[in-house]
Amino acid sequence: MIMKKHDRISKTVFTAVLAAQLCWLGSVTVAQEEPKPGTQVFQQLEVKEGDTKANIQYCLFLPESYKKTKAWPLMLFLHGAGERGDNLELVKKWGPAKRVGQEKDFPFVVVSPQCPKGIFWNATHLHVLVEHIAKTQKIDRSRIYCTGLSMGGYGTWTLVAKYPKLFAAAVPICGGGNPATAERLTDIPIWAFHGDKDSVVPASQSTAMVEAIKKLGGEKAKMTIYPGVNHNSWSQTYANKEVYDWLLSHHLKLSKPKK
Repeated sequence: MIMKKHDRISKTVFTAVLAAQLCWLGSVTVAQEEPKPGTQVFQQLEVKEGDTKANIQYCLFLPESYKKTKAWPLMLFLHGAGERGDNLELVKKWGPAKRVGQEKDFPFVVVSPQCPKGIFWNATHLHVLVEHIAKTQKIDRSRIYCTGLSMGGYGTWTLVAKYPKLFAAAVPICGGGNPATAERLTDIPIWAFHGDKDSVVPASQSTAMVEAIKKLGGEKAKMTIYPGVNHNSWSQTYANKEVYDWLLSHHLKLSKPKK
């Protein structure tokens, strides 16, 4: 795919995402299986938007050593366009959703939603999902993180810009964002990854975001470019323990509730 085509696709992505964010959110009902530590289960969240309903399907993982006697970090993982649909097994193909099947005591509670076919990530729905998990599980609200690949990389940039006070840090991979939102990202630790030979999403999409943040005085955004790597820059990123250590090193300064 050549860059000109991708530029048009990028604009379509952001138009769809911004339109989705304008919806009014009503009440939420839940249907779920109680997860057991060391396992990943399929769950569903029903969201009412005006007169319509939307179902958010997702995988939820609790570490093997999970106990409600302490608060745990939460990781939101957003998959790419190829894993959209209504089969949650697809979500486990890459990234943290795959890794937790191999590492039972992965040190995060991991929520991995699935985006339906034909649409893009809805930031408002994702926010509702994160809040739901934070309320129903023992979550440390100062350590909520977001990461995603390709379409999920776009989703990560968009979601963190819309809710900058929710996330302690973010890792967008081979995605892109809207540089106009950079002013909302200057205080958030962000580590972006991209392959310099990416023929699907040019590395310039990530570079533009990091440079826009730095231009506004942001000092917490950085980028790793893999030489000679095409679109799959996520496999080596999610296999790198340093990435998870970096995430865990960041805490959000929570405002104290008013008395």
